[in-house]
Amino acid sequence: MKLKGKVKKFIMLVLSGILLLAFFGCGETSGDPASTEQEEPDFVVYYLTKDNESIVAEPIELKAEDADGQVQELLTALAADTGSVEYHKTIPSDVSLLSSRLDYNTLTLSFSEEYLRMDPMTEVLCRAAIVETVTQVPAVMRVSFLVEDAPLTDTRGDLIGFMTADSFVQNPGRQINAIQETKLVLYFSDQEGDALLSETQEVHYSSNISMEKLVMERLLEGPLNSREKSAIPTGTQLLSVTVVDGVCYVNLDETFLNQDYSVQEPVVIYSIVDSLTELSGIQKVQISVNGDTNMVYRDKMSLTTLYERNMDLVKDAPEEETEVGRAGK
Repeated sequence: MKLKGKVKKFIMLVLSGILLLAFFGCGETSGDPASTEQEEPDFVVYYLTKDNESIVAEPIELKAEDADGQVQELLTALAADTGSVEYHKTIPSDVSLLSSRLDYNTLTLSFSEEYLRMDPMTEVLCRAAIVETVTQVPAVMRVSFLVEDAPLTDTRGDLIGFMTADSFVQNPGRQINAIQETKLVLYFSDQEGDALLSETQEVHYSSNISMEKLVMERLLEGPLNSREKSAIPTGTQLLSVTVVDGVCYVNLDETFLNQDYSVQEPVVIYSIVDSLTELSGIQKVQISVNGDTNMVYRDKMSLTTLYERNMDLVKDAPEEETEVGRAGK
C-alpha cells in the first residue's frame, strides 16, 4: 500500500509539472509584446495626398524577386487608381510612361509630353514619390527623368539631373512637406585633364542631408556640361564626410586610387577641395581612402595634407558655352 501511495504521488507531481510548463509556455507566447507588433513592410508606394501638398506611403507586397520585376510592379502601382479618398495615384492619368531602363544602378524613366503640364509643386511631389518608391529596390541608386527622351529641366531650363533617395525631405510620418533648392558651384576637369572648370548646378536637397555631402554626391555624379568631365575616378563611392573646426574630412573607397592618367593628379584633388571650400565654414579638406590618410595619391599628393583652396588650376570658360551648359543643351 505504501508503494502504491508513492507511485500515485509521483504521477501527480509529473502531471503538475506538465501543467505548469504548458501554462507558462502559453503565457510567454501570448504576453510577449513583440509577438503582437506589426513588422515594417518590405516595400511601400508613395502617393500624393488629395490636396497635392505632400506624399504618403502605403505598403505593397511584390511578387517579383528580381530588380527589373520589382521596379515594374512599383511603377505599375504608381500609375494605378488607389481607391482612396485621402490620396491618389502618383502618375496622372494623362501622363504615359513611355519606357524604363535599369542600367548600372541608374533607372531611366521617359514620360510623355503631358508630364510637363503639371504645375511645379505637383511635379516636384510626383517626382519625389517616384524616386522614394523605386529607390527602395537595392539595385536602384539613382533615377533619371526624361520627357519624350529629352532630359527633364526645371522652370528655369536647368537640367534636373540624377535624383536619389536623399534628394527630398522625409519626416517620420513618411510624408514630404518641404522641398529645398540651392545653387552649388562645383569644379570639374576640362577635357584635356589639366585644368578645372566651374559649373553652377541648381539642385533640390533634403534638410537632413549636409551640404558637404550634397557637394560630394554631385561631384561623383559628374558634370552636366559636355565640355567638362569628372576628375574623380569613375565608380568611386563616398563612405563619409564630416566637418570639424573648419576642416572637411572626406572618406572615399579604394576605387579613388584607380589610375586615370588622362586627368592630372592636382586636378583630381582640387576638384574636391575647391568645390567643398565654396561652402561657408570649410577652410581645409583632408581626403582619406577607407579611413587611411597614410598614403600618397599617385606620385606626389600626400593625403596627410590638409589642402586649402587653390584657384590656380581654374580657367575661365567662354561665356556663351557656360550659358548653354546651364541651359542643359
